[in-house]
Formats: sequence, C-alpha cells, structure tokens
Amino acid sequence: MDDSHPPRASFGAQALLARLKAWAGLFVAWAGLIAAFVLFGGLRLDLALLGLALVLGLALLWPMPAPTVTRMAETPSPAPGSGRLDRPTTIALAEALGDPCLLIDRRGIILYRNAAAARQYPNAQAGKALTLVWRNPELVAAVDGALRGGALRSFELHETIPNETWDKVVVAPLVRPDLDWQSDDERQLLVSFHSLTELKRIDALRSDFVANASHELRTPLASLLGFIDTLLGPAAKDAAAREKFLGIMRGQAERMSRLIDDLLSLSRIEMYQHVRPTGQVDLAGLLRDVREGLQIQAQAAALDVVLRLPEGPVPVTGDRSQLYEVFENLIENAIKYGAGGKSVEVELSAIDRGGLHHQVSVVDHGPGVEPEHVPRMTERFYRIDAETGRRKKGTGLGLAIVKHIVQRHRGQMSIKSKPGEGLRVDVLLP
Repeated sequence: MDDSHPPRASFGAQALLARLKAWAGLFVAWAGLIAAFVLFGGLRLDLALLGLALVLGLALLWPMPAPTVTRMAETPSPAPGSGRLDRPTTIALAEALGDPCLLIDRRGIILYRNAAAARQYPNAQAGKALTLVWRNPELVAAVDGALRGGALRSFELHETIPNETWDKVVVAPLVRPDLDWQSDDERQLLVSFHSLTELKRIDALRSDFVANASHELRTPLASLLGFIDTLLGPAAKDAAAREKFLGIMRGQAERMSRLIDDLLSLSRIEMYQHVRPTGQVDLAGLLRDVREGLQIQAQAAALDVVLRLPEGPVPVTGDRSQLYEVFENLIENAIKYGAGGKSVEVELSAIDRGGLHHQVSVVDHGPGVEPEHVPRMTERFYRIDAETGRRKKGTGLGLAIVKHIVQRHRGQMSIKSKPGEGLRVDVLLP
C-alpha cells in the first residue's frame, strides 16, 4: 500500500535551509555557468547577478518532491494441503481414534495419516492418491459416494496379500455446519479402518470346533445306537454276541468320555489363559512323577522312558496340575506313536533365551511325520492318520491342550520331525 502526501510550500527557516541544501548542487552549477559568461562572454556583471538571484528565488519557491512511503504487510501462508488440516483438533481426533485412519481431500489425496496407519499401512503416505495405495473398487466407490452425497459410507474390506485380513472401513465426511457440503472447496473425508481379522478367525475356529466335535461324538454314538438295537433284536438271546458287543460299546463310551474330558480341560485352560500362574513347581520332580505314572503303558509298548535331569530340584513358576498334563500328554504320545524306536528320551536343561530359562525335550525314535504336517499338529482334532489316532485312543486335542497351557505359562513350544527320524518336542519355560 502506497501513502502519498500532496505537495505543500514551507516557508519556515528550517524549510528554507532544507530547500537550499536540496538545490545546492544545481545552484552551484548555475553560478559557475554565469561566471563563465561574465569572464569569457562579455556578460555584464549586474545582469549576471540578477540572473543568479532569479535562479535562487525559483529554487526557494519551487515545491520539493514528496517522498513516497511503502509499507509491506505480511500475510500468513497457508499450511500444506488445504482447508482444515492445520486445525489441531482434526489431527488430535485422528490420533485419538486408535485405529488406523487417513484424512483425504476432495481429490482423493492423502493429507494426513495417524500413527496407527503409519505402522499398518506404510505405503499410505501424505501426498499420495488413495486409489494408488488401495486398488479396491469398493473403497473407491465409498469415497466417491461420500464426496458426492456428503453421507457416511461403510463396507468390509477383505485382502489376501500379503496376509488374509478383514477390516471394516468407514468413510466419514467432515461437514462444517456453516457451509454446504457441495459448495465447500475444502471438503475432507476421514477414512478409518477397524480390524475384523481376529473376530473372523475366532468365528472360523468356533465353526471348525463345533463341526469337528460333532463329528467326533457322532461316530461313537452311532456305534452305540447300532449295538443297542442289535442287542434288543437279533442278539437278544445270544450270550457270546452280547458280551462282544458290550465290550465294543464300553470302548466307544470310554472314547466319548475322554473326548468330553479333553474338551472340558481345554475350556478351563482357555478361561484362565490370560492369568499367569504364581505357584512354585519342582520341574525335575514333576517329570519323575509323570514317568512313574506312565510306566505301565511304556512296558506294554516295550519302551523305556529315559530321564536326563540335573541334580537337585529345578524350581519354576507354574500350575503343577497343568504342567503335569503337558508332559503326560507329550510322553504318552511318544509312547503311542514312537514304539518302533524302543526308547523315549526326556531331557531337562538350563537355557538363556529371551527370558526363558528351562527346556524340556521329549524325543521318540519312531517313524516321524512329513514336514507339511508339523505346523498343524497343535490344531484341534488334527490327525495325521485319523484311523491310527482312533485305534490308539487319541482325541486329537492333546497337543492343542499342551500349546494353550504353555502359552498360559508364557513359554514356547516347538515340534521337529522328519520321516524315519522320529519326533522331537521342545517346551521352553521362564
């Protein structure tokens, strides 16, 4: 902005002095010119002095040029992006949500991502187009619909790469009450992602569990019903057949009883899985007790259970009954499925691995299993050979129970096996 003052005459002493100073250079030059005319041009001295006086008078009366003062006013530059991104409340809201969320403008460009989005979606960087990060038609349609109508949109986003995940995506317009949505050139959307992956997996696990449990119970129940009908009908007076069928029925009833016991045990373990045990257990003494309890089975299988334990007690923090169940399951499985090796080795050793200090290894020298089966051996009802498992009176829940107990004790379990080289299970405890 320019401020100009109109010219005005000043006749005070200070003003005259200022004018003399302002025109001094021009006055001296004019006086020199007149002196030259007097000396070399024959100009009369009186006329020369008169001309010099006239020039001096004009200089004193001529208005001086007024100075122009220019003041520059600074205006704040807009923040990167546009509109309301510079408002702290918008960013604070995005961070407070906890779930990954993105702030995008009306062109679909990412303006901001919160910390959760940065961790989960590192490619979703500010300045990128949302459609370049997610090439999903449903997401594009939801964003376009929210931008056109100004209404909230939501859908379920299912992705399979790099891992299978499910998210509920909510596209919410940030509507300003004082502006119409369509006329707001700075309209923005908040896109939030709420993970449904764990819920989907739990639902799938529950469905598989019900299906498998129903299948496991249906077979012995069908056998029982069939034998009961036989005993009530054709074999009603046949003592030998009755004795044979009753023996089979007892075996089927025992199978159902074991299955129900394992299901109840698994349910109890899961109920308290988040509660860490606080009791003290002598791990070496517990392994001796487990071996004694399985001696009859080991002798029947012509196996020797070999213990390698350190001298003296080995105290650990844990639930004795649950740890007993862990090693009873593992050694019993080794006896059942490793009978060809003539021995089962159980070794307790000290380790130092990320807070884990005790390792119990149970090794059999049986036929072993194929590598593709190893990762699934702790799944509920998973059997490598279903017929062999049933014949050996397995329920398919033993290793699942072991895994959950070890997790409750904040430990780790690993299984290693190759065909013809037996199977090794390592349990690591704090």
